[in-house]
Amino acid sequence: MTPSPLYAISRFRYMLFHVYVLHSTRLNKIYIGFTSDLKARLKSHNELATKGWTIKFRPWMLVHCESFALKADALKRERELKTGKGRLFIRKEILHQ
Repeated sequence: MTPSPLYAISRFRYMLFHVYVLHSTRLNKIYIGFTSDLKARLKSHNELATKGWTIKFRPWMLVHCESFALKADALKRERELKTGKGRLFIRKEILHQ
């Protein structure tokens, strides 16, 4: 007996790619990143990492997140948010929270 197409599709887990923005309210800094495991990445920024730029500005708050099915789309959006126009968009998001 052949399994139904729905069974075959449901066996696969679709990976999402997330572009996220963190804000350090203590020092008013923003960080823009990309990951496929948002929960683990946030924990790394706030607790686990022992070196790197983000450890100096803890604690970080997640202020914006967008999810994409394609890695290329997520990377494109990350680059857009890192432009001057993208950072202005982020600052406006922070002000309206």
